[in-house]
Amino acid sequence: MLPSDIQRIDSSFPFFSPVNEMDLPLIEIVTVTPSTPHSIREGHLLRHAMFVLSGSVRIHKIGKQGKEITLYRVQKGQCCALMMASILGETPYEASASIEMETEILLLPIPLFKRWMDTNPLLKPYIFKQITQRITSVTNLLENVAFQPIPYRIADYLIRQSDENEAVLKITHEQLAIELGTAREVVSRCLKDFVQKKILLSRRGRLQILDRSLLLETLNSDG
Repeated sequence: MLPSDIQRIDSSFPFFSPVNEMDLPLIEIVTVTPSTPHSIREGHLLRHAMFVLSGSVRIHKIGKQGKEITLYRVQKGQCCALMMASILGETPYEASASIEMETEILLLPIPLFKRWMDTNPLLKPYIFKQITQRITSVTNLLENVAFQPIPYRIADYLIRQSDENEAVLKITHEQLAIELGTAREVVSRCLKDFVQKKILLSRRGRLQILDRSLLLETLNSDG
């Protein structure tokens, strides 16, 4: 491993700083893209602990009828909490992973990862913090799915993914449905209503927020 690689890893993952040099040959950095074949799907038995150095990995669940919902994304400096739970509990992985862009992943063989959990004082707090943050985000997701109407959930998503200076989102109705865990037809009906109210402008693969204040009113009226 090159010194520049070690420096990059250390800057993203503080637990890497006390690593023994004898462990370095066991560590690998791989680059993957959306077209890279991989087997990280529900039911998979993991052989490595994975940490994202750059890029984005979408973690999602697929129902028996094919409906899909995004749980969260793993980006620079993060790991997948469900993967960590699978490794530590020695159980099959409970989700699926999709590479969204060119992504660098740090791979630790599971025996090495478990040894570090016992000997590296910085790794365990990092893992527990990641798990806690993901539990919170997934709990919020479940609350929205269970208790919030679709107009609220769409408005909430659009607001969180945009700001005053960037009002255009590159996303299809199908992709938005996957993010929210609902049917495309349901999303399309709601977006059509938003368009009629001049809240949004919908074009192929793009949604433009025309009136952010009206979108915020949707949260206040439906939330």
